Amino acid sequence: MKLLFPKPYADFVARLRVPCGFVLVAAFAWFSHPDISSLAYGLPVSLLGLVVRAWAAGHLAKNQTLATGGPYRYTRNPLYLGTLLVAAGLALASRSGGLAALFAAVFLCIYLPVIQLEQQHLRTLFPGYAAYAARVPALLPRMPPAGDPRAFQPALYMKNREYEAAAGFLAGALFLLWKALR
Repeated sequence: MKLLFPKPYADFVARLRVPCGFVLVAAFAWFSHPDISSLAYGLPVSLLGLVVRAWAAGHLAKNQTLATGGPYRYTRNPLYLGTLLVAAGLALASRSGGLAALFAAVFLCIYLPVIQLEQQHLRTLFPGYAAYAARVPALLPRMPPAGDPRAFQPALYMKNREYEAAAGFLAGALFLLWKALR
């Protein structure tokens, strides 16, 4: 597998993911200028991302089995695709091109190397990962062949603590609504 990012860089940025999140929240609070129409088209995009993340979390038994059902049939990284949709929707809702550029830069510089690290980890953990990766795209979804529907498991949703993303989305949406109405 050809590495897009050198491993030391990917390891370094993986540790920056959480601190960058706090910086993004602060930038979001300061630079957002929502109005009712920006909320009307931005929040549904974010909500779609949250649904994708929830769907993925309900199919993910981390480090136990290779997730290939549910959204993992369409993309190997539905949690990151959901994160990208949440961020894009919030950027639209905030009416800030600067925030959109910042979110895009963080995704490219932080999340893409983290995806690469996770792929390396999954290759060592699951012998069938290479064949799965050959069939399913890394991020942008495509329609898979029929079969292997595997059911959503609410217990996995809870175990993966995806409700935290829902709470964060709700806080962000309420903040934007407050800011738009004041």
